[in-house]
Amino acid sequence: MPIRPLALLDLPQLYRFREEAIGLDTARTLTRGNPLGAVRLLAYMNPARHVYGAIANGEHDSVLGGIIHTGDDAFAKLLYLAPLSNLGHPELPALIEALSSQAGTWGAFHVLAEVDEMSDAFVPLRKAGFSVYAWQRMWQTSELTHVNERSDWTRVRSVHLPAVQSLYHQIVPPLLQPVEQQPKTPIGWMSNEGPKCHVSALYGVRGIVLTPLIHPEATDVSSKLAALISNLPDRRNRPIYVCVRSYQAWLEPVLADLGAKAGDRQAVMVKHLARLLKEGQTAPAVPSGVSVQPSQVSRVEGKK
Repeated sequence: MPIRPLALLDLPQLYRFREEAIGLDTARTLTRGNPLGAVRLLAYMNPARHVYGAIANGEHDSVLGGIIHTGDDAFAKLLYLAPLSNLGHPELPALIEALSSQAGTWGAFHVLAEVDEMSDAFVPLRKAGFSVYAWQRMWQTSELTHVNERSDWTRVRSVHLPAVQSLYHQIVPPLLQPVEQQPKTPIGWMSNEGPKCHVSALYGVRGIVLTPLIHPEATDVSSKLAALISNLPDRRNRPIYVCVRSYQAWLEPVLADLGAKAGDRQAVMVKHLARLLKEGQTAPAVPSGVSVQPSQVSRVEGKK
């Protein structure tokens, strides 16, 4: 079955599958809605953007998917697979491989995907070379029982960036840091307590997703989170979600006590396209008048 990029002739099929797509970038889905919504269909045909869709056509059935790369990020993200009713299609792993290869042409080193751990998409992702590196859960905070009128948060400015990056290195495990990059720009909010609480935010027409980095030594975390959520600027009645990764799992009871509603647990998966190498250093030249003898290794014969 040939795998090819999406074209204008595929628009009817994309429209037909619009209610059968599984989103693999949860924050984007929660903030912007259906990845195959009508507003986004033409984005997959725009070569100027790092958005790419591909389809595996068959005589009686087809599967398709999309991938996106943003700015100078070292990673790309799988956007969706469709249709939900055909995630067991034998060509789906090959389609995911083709999408990942496109990410390599954009300069990405990794491809990320987020999927419910019981989803039918989990197996084809594993077959395509993805592995689980963390777990996450989205917490819906629209029914918070603890409302705080006073906010103890300030917007992050350039002067705060080194402290936020230091907090990142204290919380995100070293093995995950090549995949989850440290903050590069001063965005989000920082607690007035000091560099122990940082929250970044992703806004969209459908909702807002907050991603916290909170040190276990921070005090009164419950009140701090309630204050931020209650006083979040430019909310406009949109639902607010808090993304909790497995290395911050201690925040889940805090959110539960506040009345937040837990979403399904998701596997955060990664496929490595290349290995990052540190920039090499030139070896010093051998001083004049000094000779270097090449090392010799004798062959060791095994006993017969």
